[in-house]
Amino acid sequence: MPELSYPQSNAPAGRRNIGLFIFLLAIAAGAAYCATHLLDDLAPVRQSSLLPYLLLGFALVIALGFEFVNGFHDTANAVATVIYTHSLTPNLAVVWSGAWNFLGVLTSTGAVAFGILQLLPVELILQVGNGAGFSMVFALLIAAIIWNLGTWYFGLPSSSSHTLIGSIIGVGLMNSMLHGASGTSGVDWNQALGVGKSLVFSPIVGFLLAALLLLILKAVVRVPALYAEPTGNEPPPFWIRALLILTCTGVSFAHGSNDGQKGMGLIMLILIGTVPTAYALNKAVTPAESQTFVAVAEQASTSFSRYTNGAPPSTNPRRDVEDYVRTRQLTPATVPALQQLTAQIGKQVGESGSMANVPQDIVDNVRNNMYVASEAIRLIDKAKQPVFAPNDAKAIDNFKKQTDHATKFIPTWVKVAVAIALGLGTMVGWKRIVVTVGEKIGKQHLTYGQGASAELVAMVTIGAADVYGLPVSTTHVLSSGVAGAMAANGSGLQWNTVRSLVLAWVLTLPASIALSAMLYWLFRQVF
Repeated sequence: MPELSYPQSNAPAGRRNIGLFIFLLAIAAGAAYCATHLLDDLAPVRQSSLLPYLLLGFALVIALGFEFVNGFHDTANAVATVIYTHSLTPNLAVVWSGAWNFLGVLTSTGAVAFGILQLLPVELILQVGNGAGFSMVFALLIAAIIWNLGTWYFGLPSSSSHTLIGSIIGVGLMNSMLHGASGTSGVDWNQALGVGKSLVFSPIVGFLLAALLLLILKAVVRVPALYAEPTGNEPPPFWIRALLILTCTGVSFAHGSNDGQKGMGLIMLILIGTVPTAYALNKAVTPAESQTFVAVAEQASTSFSRYTNGAPPSTNPRRDVEDYVRTRQLTPATVPALQQLTAQIGKQVGESGSMANVPQDIVDNVRNNMYVASEAIRLIDKAKQPVFAPNDAKAIDNFKKQTDHATKFIPTWVKVAVAIALGLGTMVGWKRIVVTVGEKIGKQHLTYGQGASAELVAMVTIGAADVYGLPVSTTHVLSSGVAGAMAANGSGLQWNTVRSLVLAWVLTLPASIALSAMLYWLFRQVF
């Protein structure tokens, strides 16, 4: 295919820049909002040295740097089709996509964020404030940034989700090996397999559904203009342009709501590790809700007591429950320990009066007790062993929901910070990936119908994944969707590019695993 000219804007400079100015103003306001609320949260914290604050600042910069680089890759996919069909000028497309990413992050549920954290070794999550915990966070984030920057430099739409998952696995493996284990106990392989399936099948779904959708469009909507290449720099007819802008908007919003959460979960780990007084427990839980929590904990403890089978009380309930979470092996000590831990949690909160009043010297311990109990209940429910009676199962599930509300929360300022990082990343580094998607996948210029089919499939796929708390790759879905639409149209594919994309996708996991494992080992020596 002859090289295509990169689409340029012919709009007056003043009109082009007004949207950029408004977006940058929103970014500045968001940054001020984040700084103000972070300082407010830290105001009551008592620290004997500046080290926790320095670690906090450094870790936040790295976490937001990951989201910034994520914007290079994934959001650039969203704007490629509207740019190469001349539906929007490049400057306006990037600002528009960044704004909808921002909104997607702000309205996200947090399910994906905490689904990612379930892949991490439980002992590192519980000790995130010490050297091993910081080594984990720094290693997996820096490894993901290095790989993402490398693939971006070569214009390869690699998956940030894929990279982060590989980095987490690498840390888990190295953590196990450093402790003399088999090298596999530090990774929740069942959870990793579930995430891996969503990452593997999403490009297949993108390719097939985009191809099918284009064929259906051709059969149902017999408008030749929809399947024609753009003419010069002229925008498409109004209704086609509106369709393409709508799908770009949907992909940008869905990307923000899904991919933005990956950084949120890690930022929460950082905050809990450095300043647990402010972030270990959800201070938004009211005293009335706290009293409800105490009652629910007592009900759950009573329910667990019916399934102890006469086993003696545990001498160390937290340790026994941790062992179950780590090994997934139910022992006679597990349920009695979980019953005792549940009662202990209720007592700790009850004596404090509310979540906000839990004493500073035990708040981290209370949070960890809740986290371990919640994870144990999740694994018991998944394994269906032991089987609880309906009323007991309801009481135990209610307790899990209450603990998750107290521990798995994301402050609004964290969402705003991630949204800013994603938006700025899109504006700075979008061009390399856009050129690959727009020019180098198919042998012919992207048509309006092809762009709409790929974008619509990506929007629906990512949105569905967000509902079910599954991390999927915007890059994989959209790039494969463009390839599927090209194939269905008989436009032909540039196999050199396709091979490079597949190779990058295949190498992402082993490369990120190796990078993060090496960095984790190195940081463990430093901390």
